[in-house]
Amino acid sequence: MLNKSQDLVRGRTVGVRSQVSILVLVSCFLIFQLTASIIKAAPESLAPLVEKVSPAVVNITTSTTVTAPVGPQGIVPEGSPFEDLFRDFQDRNGGNGAPRNSSALGSGFVISNDGYVITNNHVIEDADEIRIEFRDGMELEAKVVGVDKNIDIALLKVEHDVDLPFVQFGNSDISKVGDWVMAVGNPLGQGFSVSVGIISARNRELSGAYDDYIQTDAAINRGNSGGPLFNMDGEVVGVNTAILSPNGGSIGIGFSMSSNVVAPVVDQLREFGEVRRGWLGVNIGNVTDDMAEALGLSDTSGAIVLDVFDGPALDAGLKSMDIIISFDGQDVGSSGELVRLVGKTAVGKTVNAIIIREGSEQTLSITLGQRPDPDALAQRQETVPKKEAPKIILGMSLTEITDVQRQEMDLPSESSGLIVMEVGEESVAFQKGIRPGDIISDAGQKAVATLGDFLTRIDEAKKAGRESVLLLVRRDGQPRFVVLPIDD
Repeated sequence: MLNKSQDLVRGRTVGVRSQVSILVLVSCFLIFQLTASIIKAAPESLAPLVEKVSPAVVNITTSTTVTAPVGPQGIVPEGSPFEDLFRDFQDRNGGNGAPRNSSALGSGFVISNDGYVITNNHVIEDADEIRIEFRDGMELEAKVVGVDKNIDIALLKVEHDVDLPFVQFGNSDISKVGDWVMAVGNPLGQGFSVSVGIISARNRELSGAYDDYIQTDAAINRGNSGGPLFNMDGEVVGVNTAILSPNGGSIGIGFSMSSNVVAPVVDQLREFGEVRRGWLGVNIGNVTDDMAEALGLSDTSGAIVLDVFDGPALDAGLKSMDIIISFDGQDVGSSGELVRLVGKTAVGKTVNAIIIREGSEQTLSITLGQRPDPDALAQRQETVPKKEAPKIILGMSLTEITDVQRQEMDLPSESSGLIVMEVGEESVAFQKGIRPGDIISDAGQKAVATLGDFLTRIDEAKKAGRESVLLLVRRDGQPRFVVLPIDD
């Protein structure tokens, strides 16, 4: 019996050891897999990647002829006894008004074997001559195919008798914060240079309506403008455009325009020589917390329509105060997102837009037009004189627009609403910026033409259990939203 018990214990021990061995093997395998993934994300050396992409990265040199002003403008007053002295000083230093050459440096990259090159518009703007220098020392003259100032992109073309090395765009939408990236270019005129970092943030906006910048801590300096930002597969996920810096040098905050914004623009520049963006024909804004409360919305997602102009949106039945929450199958989180979605949609494409109107969802089918010249989008300004016999509602003295007022004020025949005659200085309306002469055209997502309409909208809001009402207020033709408490 003793021997059998010993054998049993011994057998259990062997079994436990086997299980431990299996666990050790599994752990080692998992560690190996994790290590392999880390190595893939951050290779021990980037030299192979640099060798792969560097032949397609170029330095760009521009030359521009400028004429210096004649005389000591801005230095001494005209007629001063020192005027001749300063003029002689300028003449000795080349400031006699003679033309002189000004040069600038930047970066770029080749995107096709037949010589199409991308850079920033600000690198080549107003240049008389553009020269492209490859890493092997070859230089070629470039011509401008087209530019898009909205996203600061220029497409150039060089001619050569052999195929040129090139790189391709990657999908910037799948790039994540924390991914490794590599910037290549011509910083500070020092020639070919490489820097590495990570994506620090996504979807940054600087100043443009179509902005979608990748923020990176990879060193970007002056001269890197127009150069590529690569992922670890050697694909271009951004075009280096700007830096945030108090001293002009890199402090680890650089911005690259996302490839998914740039690529469609480049395709249009190659095909048409210009950018043809989709256009809805609306003036939009963001939904704020108090707007959402006034309209009974669960959140602030979407873009609210202020104005609908003569164009695709009007033809599709879109109205002021509609809230667009989906466009062409993609959710709309803000007005900026809607602008970017519309801008990259092909002209003539028919898309579905989901809107919220008077508390319920509707789907509209909209065929996009081409965005007109900015001057053609100028809105007619409205001037509103005062009129007697107002009625006080929510701290405002209001009166209806009549045919006589339309004629006196040169308003469109279809214009309607209530004119604000006076505003109590202690009222919330005054605190929210409403002033005499403003026109209230909508309340609670419905047009108001009479005082009765306005009172009805307030009553409807009360019955719905809301504490405020959303107004569309116009001043000098410019619309804005104001939320007022009902019990003011």
